[in-house]
Amino acid sequence: MAGLERVDVAPLRAAAGHAVVGTSVDRVRESVGIGRATTASSFRVASLTKPLTAVAVLRATQRAGIGLDAPVLDVLPGLRADWAADRDLTIAEVLAQTSGLAPTVSGDDIARLGDHDGVALDAARLVVRAGSIRSPGLRWEYYNGNYFLAGALVATLTGEPFEEAVESLVLRPWGLASTSFAVPPDLTPGDDRGRRVAGTAYPRGRRPSGGLCSTVEDVLSFGEHLLDEPDLLEPTRTARTRAGDPMRYGLGWALGPSGQLYLNGRLPGYRAALLLVPAAHLVGVVLAADSASLPAAARILSDLQRDHTGDDLTLAIDTFAA
Repeated sequence: MAGLERVDVAPLRAAAGHAVVGTSVDRVRESVGIGRATTASSFRVASLTKPLTAVAVLRATQRAGIGLDAPVLDVLPGLRADWAADRDLTIAEVLAQTSGLAPTVSGDDIARLGDHDGVALDAARLVVRAGSIRSPGLRWEYYNGNYFLAGALVATLTGEPFEEAVESLVLRPWGLASTSFAVPPDLTPGDDRGRRVAGTAYPRGRRPSGGLCSTVEDVLSFGEHLLDEPDLLEPTRTARTRAGDPMRYGLGWALGPSGQLYLNGRLPGYRAALLLVPAAHLVGVVLAADSASLPAAARILSDLQRDHTGDDLTLAIDTFAA
């Protein structure tokens, strides 16, 4: 069994009105629902979107015969007139958050661009127009602008709007039928310190960094498929950071001391956390509709993997800068 019977979920019950814990070992799944939530309940997954965006970029580059060391400007020549960033910036450095881009473009800046089909390229234009603060590859710094740029890479490489490209590259092939950038009518209502969070649409230009809604079943499926595909897993879990960086980081994931991949997602009213342990073929996920639930979720995921690694990842999962 995947091991939920050995994990104390009581703190999560106390912290979240509605949440689901799911785990899979060698595709044997277990789950625990809290409140009225089940494995089919839909939640905002926030920055858990980034690994799916990264997989979409990987698949798009593989199909186009482009390496991850290709300069972004070569893929997005339409931005040449606005390009103030380092011209040697590569695709891998964008996905690894080691781009050196000036972290000045906010979510509100992107939201003001509107919801037209070409918004991914317009968002990327804002990001590269802001320039760089250091050479690429020198330092890891969390910045959603990297993933706004990644969205434009996916759209340009496929010739489709970003959402359609993710659908064709990741969601359909992996059977993630309950994962979407559209807000489902049955989205679990979020709670942000006692305030009910409405299920409004996520700004389209920001979607590559955190716009998906999904279920525990689909997130487990995503993790299982990633573990099963070495041509995607190996570049994803290769460390792209330096010894002095705040953390070890691959393509869209933080990397633990024993080969774990983990991250969290945060939006008002929602918290999400995801963990992979490739050596144990373990996937663990917590989706919760409560802003106060992340510490408990991090403890649960850490406990799930402790027997396999001996590591305590509670603080790392909780404080990851999603």
